[in-house]
Amino acid sequence: MKIKLLIEGGDMKPGPAVAQQLGPMGVNMGKVISDVNQATQEFKGMKVPVELDIDEKTKDFIVITSSPPTSELIKKELNLEKGSAKHAEIKMGNASIEDIIKIAKVKHPNMLEKDLKAAIRSVLGTCASVGILVENENPNELIHKINDGKFAEEIEKELTETSPEKRQKMENQFKVVAEAQEAKIAAEKAEAEEEAAKAAEAAEAGEAPAEGEAEPGEAPVEGEAPAEKPTESEEKKE
Repeated sequence: MKIKLLIEGGDMKPGPAVAQQLGPMGVNMGKVISDVNQATQEFKGMKVPVELDIDEKTKDFIVITSSPPTSELIKKELNLEKGSAKHAEIKMGNASIEDIIKIAKVKHPNMLEKDLKAAIRSVLGTCASVGILVENENPNELIHKINDGKFAEEIEKELTETSPEKRQKMENQFKVVAEAQEAKIAAEKAEAEEEAAKAAEAAEAGEAPAEGEAEPGEAPVEGEAPAEKPTESEEKKE
C-alpha cells in the first residue's frame, strides 16, 4: 500500500493526521518518522512530498521523496517566508540566473520538461506567480530573452553559484524596487483614508434625525397622537 504525506523537511512529527494514516497499518511509527526525517534532511524549512510504500504483510516500508514544490525552493533560495499575494504589483525578491539554474536542476528529474533549458523556463514561470524578479527583470519577459539566447553560457555550463559581488548588486537593485513599492502602498493608504474621512463627513452632514423625532411630513412617532386638524370655524377666524 502507498501512503502520500506532505511534511516539513527533516522535521516530521507524530500527530493525529499521521497516526490516522499509519496507525491501522501496524508499522513502527518511530522508525517511519526517523527514516523520513533522514531522507528529507536537505530540505529543512520546506514542505516536502513523501510517499511510503508499505508491505502490509511484513510491515516493512520504503520512503520515496520528491523534490519540494518549485515555489518552496525559490523561497528557500532567497530566504523568504512567503511569496506575494499580489504578484503583478508587489515583488518579494530578486533571484539570479544561477539561482534559477540551481532550482531547475533540483526539479528537472521530477518534471516533464525534456531538457534543463525547458526546466529553467518552468521555474521562471513560477517566479512570476510568486512575485520574484530574476536579474531585476520580469520573469515572463526573461523567458523570451532566454529563448533568444540570453544567459546561454550560464545555462550551458549549468552555473549554480552567485558571486558575492553580483548578489550585493542585485540586492541594491531590489532595494530601489522595494522602496518604490512601499511609497506607492503608503500613498494608496493615505488616499483611502482621505476618502473614508470625506465619506464620514458627508454622512455626518446629512445625518438622519435623532431617534424619536419625526421630520416634516413624516408619520408621527409610535405612541404619539397625530396633530389635530383645525375645525372649519377656526380656519375662518384665522
